[in-house]
Amino acid sequence: MQSLWMIAASLLFACMGVCVKLGSLQFSAAELVFWRGFIATLIIGGYVAVRRLPLATPHARTHATRGLAGFVSLVMYFQAISLIPLAAAVTLNYTSPLFLALLLALWLKEPVRCGLYAVLAVGFVGVILLLQPTLGGEQWLGAAYGLGSGIIASIAYLNVRRLGELGEPEWRTVFYFSAMSALGGLPWMLVASPFHAIDLGGWMLLVGVGGFGVLAQLCMTAAYKRGKTLVSASLAYSTVVFSSAFGVLLWDEVLPWLAWAGVLLIVVSGLAATTLSGRADTEAVTE
Repeated sequence: MQSLWMIAASLLFACMGVCVKLGSLQFSAAELVFWRGFIATLIIGGYVAVRRLPLATPHARTHATRGLAGFVSLVMYFQAISLIPLAAAVTLNYTSPLFLALLLALWLKEPVRCGLYAVLAVGFVGVILLLQPTLGGEQWLGAAYGLGSGIIASIAYLNVRRLGELGEPEWRTVFYFSAMSALGGLPWMLVASPFHAIDLGGWMLLVGVGGFGVLAQLCMTAAYKRGKTLVSASLAYSTVVFSSAFGVLLWDEVLPWLAWAGVLLIVVSGLAATTLSGRADTEAVTE
């Protein structure tokens, strides 16, 4: 059952990516993040209201850091999706476990297991292989956004881990992240020229971005609660497979074999780094 929940989450995240790529023709990345956060806030807020759950928290600063990092990472991720092949953008975003391992080792000075730095080196070789044969000169900005989203997402991971250690429930973490994403994207939406008259197709894409994102998070949380963390972390990378399939079907995006070798190295090294770091703190983090 755990596997089904995680595969469903991966498929839904890939569907969200498709909506983002289609929506980027009409909306800015920050606007898409606003609607992603706003719809999620409504859904989770409804759950909080029905269950009469308390939103007050003594850990507001940690929530703020997590929310800000998550918002910036999401904007960069959505921007990358609009500029480069979907599979490449998703894979670059999934470098976050590599950077998280670096943060744990170098910043928090956690004990480093034998082989961690070798694993990280392999992962970054994978990044080089993915980028070199895949992207033209005009696409390097998108690549920078994708890699930046992975780097900043690792800070969000770190704060999610901290909130978990402090005993914060997942629904509260997701609520504040969603609310901060909506607040962060609001200025861009307000200055849109003009204040968009959104057509039916636009609304469908926006609801897709928000709805698929929330459903994916719910499935992901269910997967992590019902089985081994490493299994869920492994299956999470199937998002790359689904995104690649959508890219081929919808935009004729085909990665060369050397780029696929890079994707494989990133996935394997990300899983190994997660294992060597002791745990996979991926619940309620991004997207």
